[in-house]
Amino acid sequence: MTAPNSVSIDPRTPPEDCADMSQVREGVDALDRALVTLLAERQRYMEAAARIKPSRDVVHDDWRIEDVVAKVLAASDAAGLSPAIAEPVWRKLIAQCIAHEFGVWDRTRS
Repeated sequence: MTAPNSVSIDPRTPPEDCADMSQVREGVDALDRALVTLLAERQRYMEAAARIKPSRDVVHDDWRIEDVVAKVLAASDAAGLSPAIAEPVWRKLIAQCIAHEFGVWDRTRS
């Protein structure tokens, strides 16, 4: 199965042009659908990591966590995303992905 190289985002009114809450909600819902698709692909990468890593001891990697957060913060700054949103969201995402990876690692080795 080959994942798409791009994510389609449904048509929406740009935030600065929204005149009512229905347009805002439509835009948020469109972006949420695209984010789900991207998160599902990210999850598959975690599943690949669980398959590749030779030891359960290397599933959690503090250095890599900080590396990912630093890269996200740099990207968020360039994109205009508040670090007060980006950092806690990614730290939670990373924690959940690590938990998923542990589960996959355990299931595939038992």
